[in-house]
Amino acid sequence: MEQRVDDIIAGVKPEQIWLLQHPPLYTAGTSADSAELKDAARFPVFETGRGGRYTYHGPGQRVIYAMIDLRERGKDIRAHVWRLEEWVIRALADFGIVAERRAGRIGLWVATGGTEQKIAAIGVRVRKWVAYHGLALNVDPDLSHFSGIVPCGIAEFGVTSMHHLGVTASMNEVDAAFRRHLAVLMPDL
Repeated sequence: MEQRVDDIIAGVKPEQIWLLQHPPLYTAGTSADSAELKDAARFPVFETGRGGRYTYHGPGQRVIYAMIDLRERGKDIRAHVWRLEEWVIRALADFGIVAERRAGRIGLWVATGGTEQKIAAIGVRVRKWVAYHGLALNVDPDLSHFSGIVPCGIAEFGVTSMHHLGVTASMNEVDAAFRRHLAVLMPDL
C-alpha cells in the first residue's frame, strides 16, 4: 500500500481500491491507547499509520483499502471521510440496513435492540494529499473477537454485523453493492 501511495504521488500509477479479508488480528492506529488492548495475546497486534485507535480485522469482514488522490478531489480530508461513510451507507441500504453517522463517534452505526452498535469502522491516513487505509464493514465476522479490545476506543456501544442483523448476504453480494455505489467515493468515474 505504501508503494502504491508513493506511485500515485509521483503520478506513475493510478488510484486503486483493494477489497480483502484479513486473518484474525488487531490493528493499532496512531491514537491507540494501550489500556484499550484488553487481550494482547489473543491475536497478533499490528501498529498502522492510519488514524484511530484499536480495531479488529478478520474473516467475514470486508476490509477496503482505498488509495485515493485528494489532489484531484479538492484536498478535503473531511469530505473524503464523508464519501467513505456515504459509500457504506448506500451499500448497506441495498440490503435494507440503515447505517448512520453519529457526532463524536467514528464509524457507522445502526439502531438495534434499544441501543446503537457499530457496523463499520473507518480509519485513514493522508500523505501528500493521497489518502489510504479505509474502512471495514462487518458482514459476518465472529463478533466475540472484538472482546479483546475496546473497538475504536468506544466502550459504551457494541459492534454488530449484517448477519447478526438478519441479512445473510454473501461477500460477493456486498462487493457488488460497493461497486454499484462507487461513484459516491470517486464521482469522476
